[in-house]
Order: sequence, then C-alpha cells, then structure tokens
Amino acid sequence: MEVMQVLHMNNGEGETSYAKNSTLQRKIISVAKSMVEEAVLAILSENFPESMGIADLGCSSGPNTLILVSEIIDVVHSAACRTGLSPPELRVCLNDLPGNDFNNIFQQLPDFYKKLGQEKGGGFERRCFISGTAGSFYGRLFPSNSLHFVHSSSSLHWLSQVPVGLESNKEEQLNKGKIYISKSSPVSVVEAYASQFKKDFMDFLKSRSEEMVSNGRMVLSFLGRRSADPSSKEGCQHWELLAQALMAMASEGLVEEEKIDSFNAPHYAPSAEEVRMLAETEASFLVDRLEAFEIEWDGGGGGGYNDCAAGERPSKGQLVAKTIRAVVEPMLESHFSKEMDMDDLFRRYAGLVGDYLSVNSANYVNLVFSFVKKD
Repeated sequence: MEVMQVLHMNNGEGETSYAKNSTLQRKIISVAKSMVEEAVLAILSENFPESMGIADLGCSSGPNTLILVSEIIDVVHSAACRTGLSPPELRVCLNDLPGNDFNNIFQQLPDFYKKLGQEKGGGFERRCFISGTAGSFYGRLFPSNSLHFVHSSSSLHWLSQVPVGLESNKEEQLNKGKIYISKSSPVSVVEAYASQFKKDFMDFLKSRSEEMVSNGRMVLSFLGRRSADPSSKEGCQHWELLAQALMAMASEGLVEEEKIDSFNAPHYAPSAEEVRMLAETEASFLVDRLEAFEIEWDGGGGGGYNDCAAGERPSKGQLVAKTIRAVVEPMLESHFSKEMDMDDLFRRYAGLVGDYLSVNSANYVNLVFSFVKKD
C-alpha cells in the first residue's frame, strides 16, 4: 500500500464524506485553541513582523479547514488594534497529501475573503494570502526560514508508510487477524510501529527546523495514549473492533482472511514521553507546553453528523462508525478492492462499537504539544 496515494479522507459532501462526519476533529481543534492563541501572541510580542508565514499541516478539506486560519486572523487583528501597529501580511499555506480535496478548499476562499473584509475592515482581506501545498509533511515543503507558526491537528498519528517488515507483500504475515497493534501482536510488530513513528517524527522535526525562523512556534495535536504500553486499549481498541468486523466477514467468505492478515494500518498513537524524548533527541525545538485530554469516541454525541432529523439520530456506534469510515475507507478500498461491501463492513463495525460502549467507557487520548524553535 502506497500510503501517500491512499491516505486521504473521503472527499466530497456525501453521506460518508469527511465533510459530513468530522465533528470529532472539530472539537479537537477547539480544545487546542488557547494554545494556538498563546503561541501566536508570543510571536507577535517578540517581533511584529511585516510578513508572517503560517502553515497548517494535514489540513484536510470540508468545514474544519479554515477554522485555524480564522482563529489566527482574530488574534493578529486584535493584537494590531490593541498596539496600534499595522497587521502583518499573512502567508497561509494549507498542506495535505495529493489525494486531498483541495478543490473543495479553494471553492470556499471567495466567501472567506468576503467575510473577512466585512468583519475586519481596512482592507484586511488583502493582507491574507492563502495557498495550497500538496506533499508529505515528513519531508521539506517550504523555503528555509519562511515560517513563523506551524500547526497540525489530527494528522501526526498517521505514519509515512506501513512499518518496515509489515508490508502487504511479505511472504509471512506477523500480525494475523489484526490490522494494528493488539494485545496478541508479537513484540516485533509493536517494535516496528514504534520504530516507524520515531523515524517519521524525527524527519518531521528536522524538516520544520529548516523551514521555521528562530523562536518560531509550533502547536501539534494528535491521538496518543497515557499508558506506556503501546497495546493499551486507549490507543488500539477502535482498530481491534474494526479487525473483528473484517474477520466476521471473512468467516462468511465475504473477504479473504489473507487480505486481512496483510493489512496493517499506517497509524501510531504515541505516549507523551515518547514524543518528548524524540524532540530532545532531535534538539531543534523546546517543549513549551503539553496538554493531554480525553474525548469520547462519538465526540460527546454532538451534532453535525449528516444533519439527522429528529427521530433519526444515529446511535453512538453509528456515530463512531461514520467518523472512522470517513477517515479509513480510501485505504480499505485500496487494499481490499472497491468490490468489498463497505456498507456491510461499517454496519457490523457500528454494532460491535455499540456493544462495546454499552459496557465500557471509551475515550481517545489527544496530545497537544506547543514547541519553540531554538535559536
């Protein structure tokens, strides 16, 4: 599986699209808002630049994409009004992999600029320049010393590739019946995932260190875990239930078990200590602040999922299945083929999740790091 080609959310605005099923991610963005504001104000307090480079990495598409840009504009505009200084030009780069629905983003921009001019006045919309940059954030994306602030939300738990040794073309599959780390996974599988995350995160930090100015700020938010054990349920259980749904289909001859054995999700939920140690090893950034918070699998049951009418509200299991499907369906289609009945798979998954949640509480652990680029 070529991750760079298949790792993207469900495009468009249909019932299974990311645009219609991303309330959870929106809530995660909102929780990190104070840390973003704090980081941007720190940049402005040190030096009110004439031009400010901003990058949102793993921006995706849909209603969440321009939330960060709006938040930063509010902070900059308020700071300029408060100090009487001219606001900097904002060079905003929205990044994601090539399969992202960038057209959806660009179609939002005319209305965004119009609203910006109406709300801020003074020609503020002419001081904000938004562009799209396709490519992997595990390598260089921008010119040296061009960025003052970098943000990423719900993205860095995705790996650049399936861990080495677990590729689908291997003769012997090590993680049979599973699609991610589980309690029954061999130690070699766990080590392969941890090693791949280490390589990827170090590459990420090195690339950003070359692109960011001294004392630039970076706020990164991604799924993680509190436990030191990579196979703990807090980071693995939603994958475990999806594997169970696939294996149930295999038992009925609806999917080949060998295809399940050869699928390993390019995902890793690190502990805060792992991230901190990697940052210390790479040595380009200081950890300024860390917060870990939990959010229910269904996002707390908030609205925004498919605009369901009264009496048609989906169950918790269905909400979780809709959110996961919007994220992983392109990967599953690439590996299992488009002939596999995704509706059937996610109906089964919704049932398993519902059964699990009826007797267990289940939360995602989200880590939010604020970094400062060293001189």
